[in-house]
Amino acid sequence: MKAFIFMAMVFCHIIDDYKLQPPLLNLLKQKSWWEKNAPEKLYRHDYLMALAMHAISWSFMIHLPVAVYYNFAVNFTFIISFVINAVIHGFVDDLKANRHKINLITDQLIHVIQIFITGFILLYGG
Repeated sequence: MKAFIFMAMVFCHIIDDYKLQPPLLNLLKQKSWWEKNAPEKLYRHDYLMALAMHAISWSFMIHLPVAVYYNFAVNFTFIISFVINAVIHGFVDDLKANRHKINLITDQLIHVIQIFITGFILLYGG
């Protein structure tokens, strides 16, 4: 059963990173889009909100199979995992979309590693 949870987490990752992320949100995560389309100083950090929105959605999706497995009886470890995964996901997406330090392969590899570490901690960590 736990192997199925890992597979469901990866599936939820694919759904959220590719199907639930509309093209506009993908653009809004890019600092350059804001510089070109809304160059006023007021909007210079708005790309961070788009990154956060997607990162929270992604973290929710990869945690959903675990929450279902435990009948939504989440604990402190689950909540901390949710927050840490959202922060890491946002940081990694920023490295790809804005800083151009990593490519899509590295981005996805990091996200899959996140999933397996998260699953291991939440399913086998006691």
